[in-house]
Amino acid sequence: MRKLKRHFNNNLELYKYYRTNSTFLDEKLFIRGKFDIKLSIDTIYLETDIRFSTYYDYKIAEIIANDLIQVYLEAKLNKSNQSKTSENPPLKWTASKASATELIYGLYLLGVFNNGNTDIINIVRYFERVFGIDLGDFYHTFMELKSRKINRTKLSDSMREALIKRMDEQDEK
Repeated sequence: MRKLKRHFNNNLELYKYYRTNSTFLDEKLFIRGKFDIKLSIDTIYLETDIRFSTYYDYKIAEIIANDLIQVYLEAKLNKSNQSKTSENPPLKWTASKASATELIYGLYLLGVFNNGNTDIINIVRYFERVFGIDLGDFYHTFMELKSRKINRTKLSDSMREALIKRMDEQDEK
């Protein structure tokens, strides 16, 4: 996985070009005989048969292969992790979608994941996967939370009260 990450970082611009389905450089990248040595970042160009393919044909094939390898490795790692934790059943979110949305937005706005360097959609998708819930149009749910007339932060307020109550109870003992 580290090697795949390193390859990704070393070829970031090409990954972006490929993943965004861009085409503005296709004539320079994928037509034989039009190779611009200034665009090359490694020596694989010297090993390719320029009569058969281009340097970037190889690089794109490498990206596709690495994506498939990553999916395979992640599946194996997940399967391994699941067998290690099989005695602990997965947690399932049983509160409302509105509560989940409130919690996610609160955590996002506090920047508690990746030092605040992540998108809300990444947090939502992770939350959905880990807790087995489909949040659907979470942005719409957030808009409904904003439009509440009474107690816009119902879950947060309840959590705060429950936590303070538990602390007070333990202080009395």
